[in-house]
Amino acid sequence: MIKRFLPAFILLLFLTTSTSLLAQRKYSNEFLNIGVGAQAHGMSNAMTAHTNDIYSTFWNPAGLTKIEAPFEIGLMHAEWFRSIAKYDYLGFAKTLNSESKSVLGVSLIRLGIDDIPNTLNLVEPDGTINYDNVTSFSTADYAFLVSYGREIDFKGRTLSVGGNAKVIRRVVGSFGSAWGFGIDLGVQYQAGNWQLGFVGKDITSTFNAWSFSLNDQEQQVFTATGNDIPESTLEITRPTFVFGAAYRFNFGEDYSLMPALDFRITTDGQRNVLVNSKAFNLDPVFGFEFSYRKFLFLRGGVGNFQRSLDDVGGEEVLTLQPNFGVGVKLGRIRLDYAYTNVGNVSDVLYSNIFSLVLDLKRKKRYYDN
Repeated sequence: MIKRFLPAFILLLFLTTSTSLLAQRKYSNEFLNIGVGAQAHGMSNAMTAHTNDIYSTFWNPAGLTKIEAPFEIGLMHAEWFRSIAKYDYLGFAKTLNSESKSVLGVSLIRLGIDDIPNTLNLVEPDGTINYDNVTSFSTADYAFLVSYGREIDFKGRTLSVGGNAKVIRRVVGSFGSAWGFGIDLGVQYQAGNWQLGFVGKDITSTFNAWSFSLNDQEQQVFTATGNDIPESTLEITRPTFVFGAAYRFNFGEDYSLMPALDFRITTDGQRNVLVNSKAFNLDPVFGFEFSYRKFLFLRGGVGNFQRSLDDVGGEEVLTLQPNFGVGVKLGRIRLDYAYTNVGNVSDVLYSNIFSLVLDLKRKKRYYDN
């Protein structure tokens, strides 16, 4: 029963609060802060400096230059709220020039809730209830990213740089929808075992233009229930800056350990993070990856530092979120698993996340050298 009717409240909450919040929402396009890839979730999303596969389209497009295969595909699936919400990623990367290390990537992210009961027409004009009037709809957030990464020479040093152009599409059944556009820029640098990275997300701010469409009967329901009728407006996603560092310890030829640290700086108002203010917020995450022969991977991390009140004494305490993950690489395939709280909310149950990376090699033709 909860799984069937709880999502309907998401619609009412969204529509009735959008009029007053859309123009200044702190958590605009928050679905793009969840993260993609089980490797990343197992390491608490500490990925900016060392990301090196198709999932770089999300974490840092500069990392695309580390892809060695001519083609690479990435897939991820996750669920939470007892499988009500589904989060998926599909990405594809192609090496354009192996000598200059330029790579093009395209990817699609979807967060959706499907089969939500639409009870706006449940009550007939004469006051009787007619369950035949209950239909269903979906609410979904989409992001389509076109990414490019390239190695460049900067004062005798090789840097990897990259960027994203992303189109945002958000839909709430037939009631409302939005289009948005944003830009991300990133850079990576490696010196020995050190890896450094930086990415600026939504650097020009991302603007989502919302439009709503309710028929006369639906507007009457909103009025009768004391809810405001939403108006078309603009939602702004402020820039976020992430600095990352990672260091790889090698123990002989078979074992390695790579700790990674990311500092995420948001500029959209005060948040409940480790260091916060009205101007900016600093949210650190830490992760590690232990590797055996680049075949078996064990991952862990901590993040989502928040201050909350203790249930017993009512005193303020610092909470954090631990994560865990494993991975295995078999030839051209890497399978990853993570056990994590996808929603980054304390009262949401942990979820199982699976992702895949597949390297594809072009067949050699008889006239190739």
